[in-house]
Amino acid sequence: MAKRIEAVNDFVVKFANINGSGSASANELFAKSFLRMGIPVSPRNIFPSNIQGLPTWYEVRVTERGWLGRRGGVDLMVAMNPQTWDQDIAEIEPGGYVFYDDTRPLPASKFRPDVNVIGMPLTEICNTNYVDARERQLFKNIIYVGALAALLGIEPEVVAELIGEQYKGKEKLLMPNVKAFHMGYDYARERLKDALGLKVKRSDAVGDGIFIDGNSAAALGCVYGGATVCAWYPITPSSSLAEAFQRYCSKLRTDDGGRHNFAIVQAEDELASIGMVIGAGWNGARAFTATSGPGVSLMTEFIGLAYFAEIPATIINVQRGGPSTGMPTRTQQADVLACAYASHGDTKHVLLFPEDPKECFEFAAEALDLADRLQTPVFVMTDLDIGMNQRLCKPLEWDDARSYDRGKVMTRAELDAGKDFGRYLDVDGDGIPYRTYPGTHAKRGAYFTRGTTKDRYARYSEAGPDYVDNMRRLQKKFETAKALVPKPLLTASKAPARFGAIYYGSTSPAMHEALDSLAEMGISINALRVRAFPFQDETADFVASHHKVFVIDQNRDAQLKTLLGNDAGINPANLISVLHYDGTPITARYITNEIAQITRTLNVRPIKKDKAA
Repeated sequence: MAKRIEAVNDFVVKFANINGSGSASANELFAKSFLRMGIPVSPRNIFPSNIQGLPTWYEVRVTERGWLGRRGGVDLMVAMNPQTWDQDIAEIEPGGYVFYDDTRPLPASKFRPDVNVIGMPLTEICNTNYVDARERQLFKNIIYVGALAALLGIEPEVVAELIGEQYKGKEKLLMPNVKAFHMGYDYARERLKDALGLKVKRSDAVGDGIFIDGNSAAALGCVYGGATVCAWYPITPSSSLAEAFQRYCSKLRTDDGGRHNFAIVQAEDELASIGMVIGAGWNGARAFTATSGPGVSLMTEFIGLAYFAEIPATIINVQRGGPSTGMPTRTQQADVLACAYASHGDTKHVLLFPEDPKECFEFAAEALDLADRLQTPVFVMTDLDIGMNQRLCKPLEWDDARSYDRGKVMTRAELDAGKDFGRYLDVDGDGIPYRTYPGTHAKRGAYFTRGTTKDRYARYSEAGPDYVDNMRRLQKKFETAKALVPKPLLTASKAPARFGAIYYGSTSPAMHEALDSLAEMGISINALRVRAFPFQDETADFVASHHKVFVIDQNRDAQLKTLLGNDAGINPANLISVLHYDGTPITARYITNEIAQITRTLNVRPIKKDKAA
């Protein structure tokens, strides 16, 4: 018998299923049961781009220490898909477990000698208890959840409560699901005693955390941030963001008479959607679109118009693997450069990099403020990992006393008083001109909005000095943005550190665990989480204060590293890339191994406590 992994409240369970088999809701039920027992959990859904038939995985990280990134490796594989059996078995940690349907037992050659096998005749149980083929498949999922609950020690009352919530108002489905759960639970208790060395124990480590996906949080941030217009075109993985905005608006932006105080348009394509957003922004509304990389590619000419004509627009890019169609249902930080310089000619755009759903909420609202303040497109750069996976995070907070920053808008009273209005006139020296809303004044404050060159008073001009003057002012405005966007956050090593690391976005949870693992190996790393572009001086100062700095990117071309070299004045020779781009969320183990290997190559030995590595 293989040596067994023994662990309490600290392990990884991975489900290998077939897309369209109804496993998703059962697996999510399994993940939520840990939260109800006070144990932090972080699930990841890795699914194909078809509707039915291809492999899908659901990975559940359980750890009382609160790590929310992927660890790497699997302790218990719930292998329900014969198509992926070999690769699933290969992923299991030595001493780990595989749980499978042994109605037709597999030969010994299909297993590893260092993996413990737990078989349960799921198909036989379903065939005995159900006649309908679809029922057999759907209840099979609930039966294995019941078996896992018994094996792990999950309280059955917790799962029953979750089933009750899931099927509230659908009483005909409630009791059959409860019965199927207990069918699996009772079987495992009676026939699979002590088969699993992984256990759960009730805790209170969840605290006041909430469980929400980034797309829903960003949509709510747009509502609280004052957005009244959303124009979008469906594209994975951003579609659920616009759909969530619709739900929240129906609840929060409908007056007592049932009148909607919002406009949501599913446009005919991405070009139309960004055009509508820009038109709404020009008219004084707060507007946004949600899209992904291919959508941004189609929007770039309009984005250039908004940049040059200086019109507010918020674009939430839920990134996926590219180029072209790429990997529609896989995650990457693939569009950093494409969004930073979107459109032809000399353009630079503000980017915000949220790390979790809480920051998706905060940065969506902040992006609407920044777009108005700077009169320019602002990107919120989330990705599939954050956007479509539910994540445990701190509660979303909003200050009801907060007022929206509409930026420099000249009023009718100011125009009547004779104040000089030049649409592209830099009055305050920060590169940001004043604008007027359409209809502000019958005779003053009007201007022609154009994508061609113009002078300070929005008059058409092909004069070189006028063009240079305007472009320099736009660059000054981008410099002004440095003081307005979120500052980077430093995680300092407990011991002196010669090496640093820069990371951003969805890399954050895995990075925090990797820093802890590296410290245990005697490798001290100071880490800086970049939260926005343009970069503030703190970023260049951080690099200058370290011998070498690792830059963790979830893309092939080291896009953040490139941006640091281009726009932060940092010598690329001082930066070392750690790249991960297979479409799955980066793991703490991957970051740890990469940095440890590179430091060894640089002849850095792990050393004793209180010494610098």
